[in-house]
Amino acid sequence: MTSKKLSNKPVGVIGAGSFGIAIANILAQNVEVLLYARDPEVINKIANTKEHRGQKIHTNVTATGDLSYIANSCNVLFPIVPSSAFREMMQQLSPYLHPYHILIHGTKGLDISLPKGQTLDTVKSLAREDVRTMSEVIMDESVVVRVGCLAGPNLAKELYAGHPAATVVASHFDEVIDAGERLLRNDLFQVYSNKDLIGIELAGVLKNIIAIASGVLSGMGHGENAKGLLISRGMVEMIYLGKAMGGDVTAFLGLAGIGDLVATCNSTLSRNFTVGYKLAQGMTLDEILKSMEEVAEGVNTIKIVKKIIDHQKVRAPITEALHEVLFEGLSVERAINMLMRYPYNVDIDFI
Repeated sequence: MTSKKLSNKPVGVIGAGSFGIAIANILAQNVEVLLYARDPEVINKIANTKEHRGQKIHTNVTATGDLSYIANSCNVLFPIVPSSAFREMMQQLSPYLHPYHILIHGTKGLDISLPKGQTLDTVKSLAREDVRTMSEVIMDESVVVRVGCLAGPNLAKELYAGHPAATVVASHFDEVIDAGERLLRNDLFQVYSNKDLIGIELAGVLKNIIAIASGVLSGMGHGENAKGLLISRGMVEMIYLGKAMGGDVTAFLGLAGIGDLVATCNSTLSRNFTVGYKLAQGMTLDEILKSMEEVAEGVNTIKIVKKIIDHQKVRAPITEALHEVLFEGLSVERAINMLMRYPYNVDIDFI
């Protein structure tokens, strides 16, 4: 597919959440964009005011509620919906997709397949084949093969404000990476490439766990030494988990790993950081989730990854401690004390 062919058709973004709108606005600087939203009120508001969630929408963005229209009009689609709704969205979109489509998703979560009658709370453990990244869901549910993902330090409010930023487009296919670079890159938004699709997806997913822990530390009033300790040990834990799930170490050492981890562990704009911060302030998980307009993917990721840990016997003390805090009644003070006594023997042992 040539750049000329890409520019002759609009590009689709599926999902009108904060990150979906931010990506739509970035794309709109280079190409016409069709933005899919389920809510007719959202579609009408964007059409009439060119605003949503308090943010201005680029004039090159047109909202639609018709999946068949967006699929038939666009060769390249960016699905950006919560992981809990991603498979259902793909099942609805799939009848309109063809092998020529390119899908580059921006969802940092996991999908699970459970035995009949089981729930995530009742199942004892999860094997790798029970857990799917969003690229795997796309290929499960459609004829599309040319799949990629976006990952990196991409806080939506900073993207709205036009601050310098960058992302990684990961795919096994050069033409997917090329399409992502041509469509997204501008003077203030850089695009890097990576062939380790699974590793880059997992980096974006697993960093949300550490971001919750960072929010806890900040909410407790602990300083930068503690945060430096958390981020460094969190990166090691991400690599252990990522390798166990099929990613390569190098995926975690660049923008989608270290870059995204540092951004989300230091920003009050991060939904996952906010969950941890409010936990440390004494709010219950139910109260926190009810107070949030959008999904904090890290909460469900902790539940899923804890089941993977139980199956794989992977060393992941931060994830296990957070699981106890969120779902088993452990206090944040006790969790921090447990982690400080954890018997780490060496600093780095994965290279």
